[in-house]
Amino acid sequence: MRRAIYGGSFNPVHNGHINMAKQMMEKAELDEIIVMPAFVSPFKANDSTFSADGADRLEMCRLAFEDCPFVTVSGYELERAQVSYTVNTVEHFRRVYPDDKLFLIIGSDMLLSFDRWHRFEDILSMCTLLVASREDGEKDFSQLEAKAAQLSQYGEIKLIRTEVCEMSSTLIREKIMNNRDISCYMPENVVKYIAENNVYN
Repeated sequence: MRRAIYGGSFNPVHNGHINMAKQMMEKAELDEIIVMPAFVSPFKANDSTFSADGADRLEMCRLAFEDCPFVTVSGYELERAQVSYTVNTVEHFRRVYPDDKLFLIIGSDMLLSFDRWHRFEDILSMCTLLVASREDGEKDFSQLEAKAAQLSQYGEIKLIRTEVCEMSSTLIREKIMNNRDISCYMPENVVKYIAENNVYN
């Protein structure tokens, strides 16, 4: 099996996340994508806007991906209840699926700072990085290629051209707090869940 871990705060999950999963599934020929809401991202530990709790973010992900049979939503990092270092998650799934080809989906901006991640060498020794790079002629593509080449001494890195789906969870939260319509940003069942459970109020 070819399984990919797709982590993030998903605060909230939106159509950009869904689109990314679908493109990665097709272009990297994956069998399964494990969507993984973070407990607290190391890069957002002091972020006061991290306002949806883990249970809500997990349920929103389950609703958002319910029509994607290739996606499994996992609460592993939330259940650990510790700052979410990616290496710990990769180690866990490496143990659970010892015979599978394991991948980690990240954005292009994350690749440029990947060598600052906790135990990044160990991550690359256990899985292949799938880096989403914009299909519309990203100016820094040569920079991404150079970074991938630099890090390839530790493991395999694949740059995957993806269509741009510009969306921001921060912007969506601001619209919710200002009672603006968000139905164009996410599936209807997620919009309904946010409203009925006052997730961001």
